[in-house]
Amino acid sequence: MFHFEDYGLETDLIVAITLAVVVILLIFSIIILAKCSNLKRRYTTFMNGADGKSLEDAFHKKFQNMEFINEKLNEVDTRLNGIDANLLKTYQKVGIVKYDAFKEVGGTLSFVLTLLTKENDGFILNSMHSNSEGCYTYIKEVKGGEVFVSLSEEESQSLEEAKNCL
Repeated sequence: MFHFEDYGLETDLIVAITLAVVVILLIFSIIILAKCSNLKRRYTTFMNGADGKSLEDAFHKKFQNMEFINEKLNEVDTRLNGIDANLLKTYQKVGIVKYDAFKEVGGTLSFVLTLLTKENDGFILNSMHSNSEGCYTYIKEVKGGEVFVSLSEEESQSLEEAKNCL
């Protein structure tokens, strides 16, 4: 027969350890039962008045709603792509320089206006004002940030200002 005393263990110590283990297991059992009860209560609340068919209908409605949202998202995405494509063709960069075209005769009413797209295509508009002779307006085409005719100092300054926008 097996005796604890033969191994240097006292019976009282073994009983105390066994009792402590039983108490710990009892506490864990109570905690698990409480959690199970809480889960059952939540499940009952979720399923209250619902059967398999009504849950299936609820899920079906949610999936239809998601499909509708995805369709709208695709529409918005398509429209944004169109807007982006059109935006590349709009004038986005501006350069303007005011100057006195006829040195102390016309005042600083003359100006050079440069409008460019994202790819630096556009035009330079030069309006030269004189008090005695009126106003002269010239336009020069810009392709890829380059102009193939000579530019005045003010036109070059306006072009650089516009190219450096954004």
